[in-house]
Amino acid sequence: RYCRVNVPDELLRDLLPGPVTLVLERSEELNKDLNPFTSLVGVRIPNHPFIRELARACSGPLALTSANISCQASTLTVSEFEDLWPQLSLIIDGGPIGDVQSPEGRLGSTVVDLSVSGKFTIIRPGCALTPTVEILRQKYGLIPEST
Repeated sequence: RYCRVNVPDELLRDLLPGPVTLVLERSEELNKDLNPFTSLVGVRIPNHPFIRELARACSGPLALTSANISCQASTLTVSEFEDLWPQLSLIIDGGPIGDVQSPEGRLGSTVVDLSVSGKFTIIRPGCALTPTVEILRQKYGLIPEST
C-alpha cells in the first residue's frame, strides 16, 4: 500500500521477513514527510517476533532507523547506544540482536533497490548479500544495474 511493488510476490516471500531492505517506488499513500526528496522508500520486515507484533498493532508503517550514528557500526544491545537515549522517546530492551561477538552481525541489512523492472542495485551489502544476489539473479533472472 505504501510502495509500488513491481516484483513477483514469491520474490517478496523469498527475501522477507529477514535481513533485507527492499527499495521500491513510493506510493501516494505514504506520508510525504518521509524521505521527501526521493521517489523511493525502503521496506523491511525483520524476522523478529516482537517488532513484527508491534508493526501488526500499528495502523500505519513504522518509520525507524538503526540505533547508531550514521556510518558507525550497528548496535546489537541497548547499552551500545546509550549516548542517544536522551534524544529518544522510547527504548525497548528485547535483549541482544544476534551474536554480539560476530562482526557479520553488525553489518546491518542488505539494501537492494528493485525500483527498476528486471534489474537490481545493491545499495548496501549488509549481512545477507550473497543469498540475496543469488535469489535475484538465479531464481528471478534479474540483472545488476550499472551504476
